[in-house]
Amino acid sequence: MKKDITVQPYLFPMPTYMIGTYNEDDSVDVMMMAWGGICDTKMVALNLEANHRTVANLKARKAFTLAVPGTDTLKESDFFGIASANNMPDKFARTGLHAVKSGKVDAPVIEEYPLTLECRVVEFQEQPYGLRVLGEIVGILAEERVLDGQGRIDAGELHAFAFDQMRNGYYAVGERIGQAWNAGADLMNK
Repeated sequence: MKKDITVQPYLFPMPTYMIGTYNEDDSVDVMMMAWGGICDTKMVALNLEANHRTVANLKARKAFTLAVPGTDTLKESDFFGIASANNMPDKFARTGLHAVKSGKVDAPVIEEYPLTLECRVVEFQEQPYGLRVLGEIVGILAEERVLDGQGRIDAGELHAFAFDQMRNGYYAVGERIGQAWNAGADLMNK
């Protein structure tokens, strides 16, 4: 039997993405986000609170990277969601991670993250529930270790993790359990 519970943002899994931007002094800022994702074949949507340093950076530079962190960077990635660059200017330096400048946008690429989308800000949308930032994907960088023999990303090799909004946990992602657009195909013939 189902029970009616309090309305909360209870969907699972929620993504864990890392937004990389440059601060006004060219230092690296990284923020973990879970409210957003792909919204078209070459577009991403980020739902953010306007008071984040990352938002100021997005408005100033009109560029960002969006990376998928691996479980090997869970500690550092979680820290990027805890610490605010508004209060801790050396936030990135504290983690010991490394960044290089993107070749396509004015934003950093964090070397330890296996998959990075290089994005150009297309639009800021003030919504009643917060700020939505739309970004065009202009480049994708992937570590060779996460690519299969045909050069496609192998999701299992990302060692990604998802966020659990219900109990504030992280869960490893990666076990393949079926083939999309095939696992339920036999039901078409019923």
